[in-house]
Amino acid sequence: MAVHWKVVVDCADPLPLADFWAAALGYEVEDHGALIDRLLAAGVIDDSQWTAVGDRKAWVHAAAVRHPDDPVDASTGTGLGRRILFQAVPEPKEGKNRLHLDLHFGPEQRDVEVARLEGLGARVLRTVVEHGSHHVTMADPEGNEFCVQ
Repeated sequence: MAVHWKVVVDCADPLPLADFWAAALGYEVEDHGALIDRLLAAGVIDDSQWTAVGDRKAWVHAAAVRHPDDPVDASTGTGLGRRILFQAVPEPKEGKNRLHLDLHFGPEQRDVEVARLEGLGARVLRTVVEHGSHHVTMADPEGNEFCVQ
């Protein structure tokens, strides 16, 4: 049986990082407002655990993005397919990522996408042309590395 999974990224500020990755991937930021309302009403959480983002409630400590074509649990707003969860941690990022995403746009779109991602707040770390590969290693707004191919 195949295992359901999500990628979890430790970060300092999950809400803007989720916005960046939603724009970078064409994903949607998950709306957990219904879950937050239910937990508030039950007295399980207090107002310190959520914030307003536009017209919806969002967790202070976590945010997630999901593929727009995948199913969603309507009662929680949680994606049931491809998703990335960003969770706040107190310690800063140190060193190189041991796991990273490769974004496959194709050689004809690579430069356009690198420029678009820079406009969203990413930065180019290096361009790699070696061993039959040509890609650009970038960092998201919090310094997490990813590659554009």
